Amino acid sequence: MGVRLAATKLHIPPSAARRPTFLPFVAVLLLCSASYLLGVWQHGGFASPSESPAVSIATAVACTTAAAPATRKKAPSARARSRSSPSEPSRALDFSAHHAAAADEALTSAASSGSSSSSSSASPRRYPACPVRYSEYTPCEDVERSLRYPRDRLVYRERHCPASERERLRCLVPAPRGYRTPFPWPASRDVAWFANVPHKELTVEKAVQNWIRVDGDKLRFPGGGTMFPNGADAYIDDIGKIIPLHDGSIRTALDTGCGVASWGAYLLSRDILAMSFAPRDSHEAQVQFALERGVPAMIGVLASNRLTYPARAFDMAHCSRCLIPWQLYDGLYLIEVDRVLRPGGYWILSGPPINWKKYWKGWERTKEDLNAEQQAIEAVARSLCWNKVKEAGDIAVWQKPYNHAGCKASRKAKSPPFCSGKNPDAAWYDKMEACITPLPEVSGASDVAGGAVKKWPQRLTAVPPRVSRGGIRGVTAKSFAQDTELWRRRVRHYKSVISQFEQKGRYRNVLDMNARLGGFAAALAAAGDPLWVMNMVPTVGNTTTLGAIYERGLIGSYQDWCEGMSTYPRTYDLIHADSVFTLYKNRCEMDRILLEMDRVLRPRGTVIIRDDVDMLVKVKSVADGMRWDSQIVDHENGPLVREKILLVVKKYWTAQDQDQ
Repeated sequence: MGVRLAATKLHIPPSAARRPTFLPFVAVLLLCSASYLLGVWQHGGFASPSESPAVSIATAVACTTAAAPATRKKAPSARARSRSSPSEPSRALDFSAHHAAAADEALTSAASSGSSSSSSSASPRRYPACPVRYSEYTPCEDVERSLRYPRDRLVYRERHCPASERERLRCLVPAPRGYRTPFPWPASRDVAWFANVPHKELTVEKAVQNWIRVDGDKLRFPGGGTMFPNGADAYIDDIGKIIPLHDGSIRTALDTGCGVASWGAYLLSRDILAMSFAPRDSHEAQVQFALERGVPAMIGVLASNRLTYPARAFDMAHCSRCLIPWQLYDGLYLIEVDRVLRPGGYWILSGPPINWKKYWKGWERTKEDLNAEQQAIEAVARSLCWNKVKEAGDIAVWQKPYNHAGCKASRKAKSPPFCSGKNPDAAWYDKMEACITPLPEVSGASDVAGGAVKKWPQRLTAVPPRVSRGGIRGVTAKSFAQDTELWRRRVRHYKSVISQFEQKGRYRNVLDMNARLGGFAAALAAAGDPLWVMNMVPTVGNTTTLGAIYERGLIGSYQDWCEGMSTYPRTYDLIHADSVFTLYKNRCEMDRILLEMDRVLRPRGTVIIRDDVDMLVKVKSVADGMRWDSQIVDHENGPLVREKILLVVKKYWTAQDQDQ
């Protein structure tokens, strides 16, 4: 009776209900089996190991080194063991830094002879080492290529990247012979290995100015400068007597023509983060020296293009005898400084022509010439509505207005006009224009255009004004707070799988290739790690976020990762790449980006790549041919998430090992 009732509800004939058959079950079983076998065949289940590389996915990386605490060592989980290739077991990555070159070579030799690949039994494409002459190669500031461009206004020193595949290097840039891991911060501020940056030109040219000197196998940086013979600390103290450097209101600074970046190096102890830049080879390796010291710096020049930073980025800008003709070209270079200065920001000038009455003989210029230059600079500053705060001794300071409410009425007819229509944040090969970048409108004369930022360190986690005012599409105060918490959790996960994060000073120079809102850098800063992060915002994404990164008190730049970065080789200890390869999937070859990452990464440096697992498998297949050790680990939310993390350690090798 029950069977007949059920059959009626399901519209099955009563006769069928009385005579059950197993034919449907057999048919379903056959279909499932066929589907399973087809899936196995499509994923290479019947291929030989050489045809279909296996990928090791671990839930944790055991960073078992002599320096790592025993509590940080983790045995592979059962899931990791089951996913590893049986013939080639996964091995732990060594994230440790090794300072002695001889020990480095021995460890590298032992690692290569006693271990096997964690990803595949197939041989990936091997990238050869570049000739030793490329050990300081900067693709977009190549000295030979630059000579093809005009000398006028230093245009030839701007970015000029390889225009064809024939010009691009498809090899690994070698470290110089005898390269050693840089000294950890804060020791690196004052000392570096000579073998890492083997240049003596500045020690001779700037000997009396105390920039740098050779001390045996080391380079020492006494903290001197052209305009601060008593040292950068004393010079900064003099600036602090004019503007507030100690209350957290000034956090981001721009140093034009930075030399070896001693000004930026000594500002760090005051919680002020400076972006220092200078052109390639104005003085040999000056930006390279800065980066070797662990000080933020980029190759750059004021010529015809805008600086690669958004409008209203810096709280303070500085020039100490930087040799920039501020008064020329209708004040174009001061107009560009005005664009990147925050409302109420300061511009500091020392050196010619300031205090010319004292120095004119030593500068080998006439009184009339120097006086005319200063008057011209003063006139440009007035046309920008800047207020001269004070001139004291060798230092002069101007302040940008908090808004432009009363600026138009007070400016003379000859003043440059306000720009119209152009995106004030656009700064990737965008030309400078002799017009003032207008500040956002205000409702009252005392308002800060665009919104005031909190003092440091509160501004690190406070909602940036560009977010709270709806200036970034798709980002709200709530989503910003969620993003901040997300990256705190992700950084905790990184530290759980890379024990060297716990070693203070292990990572100093950090690059985030797709910074978005700067959450990764903010999480590291909030944890008190003694490092700095260069937050790069790809030009193919939402570039409006870079302004918010600066409002958080962090620094960064725009970047197209199909091109080279404006920095020297061996710049960074740690590179973080979140979804970079998915972002550039149809834009340029994967190995072009990976080779650039290898160029700017220091030997034994670390790379963290987040992406979809299918993309990471492709990335790993290329990375394994680049003298990188790599391993895929699970997402912080567990193995069921498609996004995975590829952890990489760059092997130690130098120009003398390039044939190995």
